[in-house]
Amino acid sequence: MAGESSILPLELRDVWYRPRDRALLHGVTLELRPGARTVILGPNGAGKSLLLRICHGLLRPTAGEVRWRIDAPDRQAMLFQRPVLLRRSALANVAYALALRGVPRSERGPRARDVLEGVGLADVAGRAARVLSGGEQQRLALARAWALRPEVLFMDEPTASLDPAATRAIETLIEKIHSAGTKIALTTQDLGQARRLADEVVFLHRGRLLETAPAEVFFERPRTAEAAAFLQGDLVW
Repeated sequence: MAGESSILPLELRDVWYRPRDRALLHGVTLELRPGARTVILGPNGAGKSLLLRICHGLLRPTAGEVRWRIDAPDRQAMLFQRPVLLRRSALANVAYALALRGVPRSERGPRARDVLEGVGLADVAGRAARVLSGGEQQRLALARAWALRPEVLFMDEPTASLDPAATRAIETLIEKIHSAGTKIALTTQDLGQARRLADEVVFLHRGRLLETAPAEVFFERPRTAEAAAFLQGDLVW
């Protein structure tokens, strides 16, 4: 999806977030480029979810600049740790998202069915979304986002509450969506998952961006003491 019409790169320049008298992000400068899967790492409270929400546009920074190459909010989407699903069938959840995006009625059903097939939920399309298992609900939320055909998909700890089998299913879908051309940027607390999925790593600590590096470089030769301690499990805050 990269090219002349791409909305990427996304540039953050000296971004601060200080909702009251305490800064939660400190002068973050970052560029998200097409292609590479970006994994944002850091201990609890580092600012990972906050950074993702600012990138997505859910929050405005207190200071600094967030700039897409092309301003097109409908070409990016976000998946949350706990999916928010409507009291409707799995199929209707996806179709409703397509309706909000302005997809013609005649296209919604076929497109929703196709994407449910793609995430392995075709057999539960008519079931109420809220009675699905946790893993199925997260796959449905992912299907709903993927149906919008985003160029960029942000994911905030998408497997944090899932068992190993459901986690692997989500990771397989992330790889599939990435291979189809969607830029992936996600947060995770799972270092094994980060090693499996990351092409590049963004490392935050106490609201500060300490490292941005190719994944193999970050995991083998972290530049900062904080990153090295984090990888050893010795950095909590």
